[in-house]
Amino acid sequence: MANSGADHEARAADWLQHQGLKILTRNYRCRCGEIDLVAREGRQIVFVEVRARSNPRYASAAASVGRDKQRRLLRTAQYFLQQHPALAHLPCRFDVVAFEPRQSEPDAPPRWIRSAFTG
Repeated sequence: MANSGADHEARAADWLQHQGLKILTRNYRCRCGEIDLVAREGRQIVFVEVRARSNPRYASAAASVGRDKQRRLLRTAQYFLQQHPALAHLPCRFDVVAFEPRQSEPDAPPRWIRSAFTG
């Protein structure tokens, strides 16, 4: 049985915390769009898109974050920073945490793509 998007987001948040990131918020929504996770790593704000694929016949989970999605994430991140001025001076990056189907490793860690794209 496949995990839901919320399950993958929870797994990604837990995994990122074990990597040393502090999760600031989950499922941030505004009129511009939605960001799965907003985290902090040291003095850097990290906007995280979580993607999952259950069928290896389709494009990779990471590849599914196309230009349109990147633009929506950028606008949503800008809005987030406007709403949180204490964080607005910090450098930011956009990461992707991808869960790919792996037949040989059922509990394999996700693929973490730091700085997956720039704004």
